[in-house]
This record gives sequence, C-alpha cells and structure tokens, in this order.
Amino acid sequence: MLRLEGRVANHDGEFEAAIEINTQTGLIEHVGPPTGRSDLDLRGQIIFPGFGDIHIHAREDASQSQVYKEDFATVSAAAIHGGVTQVADMPNNPVAPVDEQRYAEKQRLTASSAVHITLYAGIGPNTRPLQRHVPYKAFMGPSVGDLFFSSQQQLEDVISSYRGRNVSFHCEDPVILHESRGEPTHERRRPAQAEITATEFALYLIETYDLVGKLCHYSTRGGLQKIAAAKARGVRVTAEATPHHLFFDDSMLTDENRLWLQMNPPLRGPEDRLALIEALRHGLVDYVATDHAPHTLEEKQQGISGVPHLDTYGAFATWLMAEHGFSAAQIARVCAWNPGRFVNEFLPPNLGKGFGVIAPGYAGSLTILNPDSPFVVRRQAMKTKCGWSPFEGYTLPGCVTYTVLQGRVYPAG
Repeated sequence: MLRLEGRVANHDGEFEAAIEINTQTGLIEHVGPPTGRSDLDLRGQIIFPGFGDIHIHAREDASQSQVYKEDFATVSAAAIHGGVTQVADMPNNPVAPVDEQRYAEKQRLTASSAVHITLYAGIGPNTRPLQRHVPYKAFMGPSVGDLFFSSQQQLEDVISSYRGRNVSFHCEDPVILHESRGEPTHERRRPAQAEITATEFALYLIETYDLVGKLCHYSTRGGLQKIAAAKARGVRVTAEATPHHLFFDDSMLTDENRLWLQMNPPLRGPEDRLALIEALRHGLVDYVATDHAPHTLEEKQQGISGVPHLDTYGAFATWLMAEHGFSAAQIARVCAWNPGRFVNEFLPPNLGKGFGVIAPGYAGSLTILNPDSPFVVRRQAMKTKCGWSPFEGYTLPGCVTYTVLQGRVYPAG
C-alpha cells in the first residue's frame, strides 16, 4: 500500500487528505482525513490527479522509420519527467493506423511505455470506422502521409460514415492554405482565417453527424465565439490549447528563434494568446494538450513544423498558476479531469474508473507539483529523444517533484 498525505487538488476543489493506493491493483482504495502518516514528505506541494496529454506524436509505428525522433519508451520517459501519467497518440504515421490490422500492430508497440497510451485511428479519403471503440483524428489540411483532405466535400463524404464517433479535427482549411502558399512567412502562409473557416465546417460536421467532436491545438480568438455558440446549443464539442499558443505569440518571433517556434497552426498575435488563456480559465477551452512533436534539431533548422513539450508539461502548469492566477482546481480540470473524461471510455478494465480524479476506484496515478520550486529548462535535462525544448533558457515558477503511475513512485530528475 502506498500512503500519501497533503494538499489535494481535484477539479471541484482543494482539500487536505490522506490517499491510499493499492500497489497490487494500481487503484486508489481510500481518500480520507489526514492521519499524520505518509510515505513521502509532501509539505508545500500539491497532489493532483495524474495529468493527461491527449495530443502527442510518439512517432513509432510498424515501419520504425521515425523512431530516431521518438518512440514509445522515450515518450514515456519524457511524460514521466513532465508529470504526465497518460497520453493519447496521433495517427499521422508513415504506416497510419486506419484499419484493424494496422491499429493492432501499433497498439502492440505501446507495451514499451510505462505511461498508459490511447491510440487515435486515422481518418483519410478512403477510410471506414474500426470495429473496436477508439477515438479518431481528421486532418483537414496537409499532414504526414495521405491522411488529409483537399476539399470540404471530400471530408464530408467520409465523415458521414463516422456518425456518433469520437472525432478530433485539425482545423486548417486546405483551400485557404493553398491560396496563401506564396506569402513571405510561415505565419502568413497559414493565416487565422484558415482556422476559422475550418472551425465553421468542423462544427457543422460535428452537429450534422452527431459526433463527439474535439478541435485540436486551437490558436485564434476569432473562432472562440463560434465554439461558444456551438456549445450553447448543445453541440458535443471540446477544444485544446497548447503550451506554445498560451506562452508565445508572434510578437516574440525573431530571426534567431523563428524556425524553433514554427508549428501548425502557427503562433498568433498577443490578443489571440490572451483570449486563449481566458477561454481556458473559464472552460470554453477544455484541455492543455501539447501537440508534442519531437523533431530533431537538424529538422527544425530545415523548417519542419512542431515543438516538443512533454518534459515541461507539469512545470508549465505552475506558470499558469503563477502568471495568470489559475487555481490548483482549475489546473486539475484542464490537465487531469477533462483529459481523463476524454480517454476513460477507451480504457481497459484494469484501470478501474480511469483517470482524472483522486477518489476510490480510480487509477492510482498522480502528479505532484511544488509550485514554488523554480524549474530552469535545460536541454541536457530533457528525456525526449529529440533532446530540446522551446522553453530552453526559461525559468518556470514550479516543478514536478513526483509522478505516480498506478502506485509506483517516480521521483523527479
């Protein structure tokens, strides 16, 4: 039995408590008043339900052609370092999981990970729903391989067969991207209007085909009111925000960092960044999801889009608390509770009630933060195989002290 005691933050409040985790079953057995007995000294720290990152790119598939960037073992190490206890991996691989065989092949590879991995299946021009119950991802604009669509009609023709399924959308309109391809900067080649137009169509598809929809890595304030209106009329839609769209904006770009801070969708203006922070605070945006994209240093210098974030997930949460006044309960909501609700319906029985809350019957996976112990981001400390971070050189206000996976304790470092 693992016994921990201290300040607990669930999505619905904070309280002092004692937690007992059965290390045989990996589940929480008891949560009650403090007893004065704890296997770890957690004074000054906050015990959260295990954080979940529901948008990562682990890069491993049956081809093994991209494991030089990352694999399921190294993505697990980076996740633990960042206080992340479960992740959901995107399907835009060279051998994309678009049918039962390919999905099963990729799922077998996840056995090397200590953190739980949920796999998205891909939606492409010629795909059909799988027999098993899984989340899906649709890329509305160009991505790795051929998992993207060239027109709205092509996308709708395919989505119509996914009625009622859980589908996440990368919202960038391919027609606008094509029309903007000659602009002088990456940011102007992928303008905010491409995301807004794609958002309108994604919301139409979610509502028309009764999808459980999610909008990935949302970046522009212009689409937030459209999401709010859809939620108000009962559309089943949620939205992600990434650490890079919450921390950086295009006013911070220089000739020296422009390639390192290139991603899709790109950085937007300061007003977009602040609007996203407020949307996250008030529940319009539902998740902090990293879009962890572990490209190598050499690839970034060649203009490849995407940045890695798993190593810094927990420390970034303390930045939201210190710089923008997020309460611990609000962090639990966007980093644990909502991500848990997203993946719990896809989990195996051994994980009990799943992730997202500290309560009996849930997975004994926890994220423990010291909000007042600064974390200096250094390249050599990163566990991701790509070996760098966009936060390199920054000091984040707090750090992960322990990550607990089903009763097994991983100290920071």
